[in-house]
Amino acid sequence: MAGASKFKVWEFLKNSGEILANLVDAKMLLECEGKPLIHHPTPTQVRRVLSSLRSYGPSSYASLTDENKNYVQVAGGGTTCLMELYDAESGKRWRAFGDIRSKIFPDGTLLVFSAGQMPMMADEWISIDKVIEAFCCVLNGLDYASDIKWRIAPLF
Repeated sequence: MAGASKFKVWEFLKNSGEILANLVDAKMLLECEGKPLIHHPTPTQVRRVLSSLRSYGPSSYASLTDENKNYVQVAGGGTTCLMELYDAESGKRWRAFGDIRSKIFPDGTLLVFSAGQMPMMADEWISIDKVIEAFCCVLNGLDYASDIKWRIAPLF
C-alpha cells in the first residue's frame, strides 16, 4: 500500500454487536504446533497449514501474529474449531461465534486439543473453512465475513 505504515493498524468497529478487524500492510508470522515458523506467509501457505490441523495429533493449534503482537488463533480442526482474536493494545481477547448453535455440542462442551481444553458455547464451533477464510482476510487486510461475529472471550 503506497504511503501506508509498515505496522499493522487494528480498528475494532462495533456494528450490531459485531467486531471487525481491519489489518493494513502487516508483517505477519504464521505459527503452527509442530511445524516450522513461516514469516510473511502467502494465502496458499495459510490454507495448507490450517487444513492440516486436527484436535488430535501433532498439530492442533495455529496463530497468525503481526509485529505489534495482535493475533488470530485457532485450536482444533475440521468442523470443531475455536477461533480467537487478540488486540495487544487493549489486552482484550475476542472469541468467534456464528448464528447457528450446534445441536451436537451444547454449551459447556470441551474442545480438547494438545495445549489443553476449552469450554465452548454451542455457537462457537467454527469450521476450518471459515477459519481459513478469516485468517486469509487478516493476511490480506480485509474485513471478516459477516457471518463471523466476535464477543469478549471468557477468562481461562
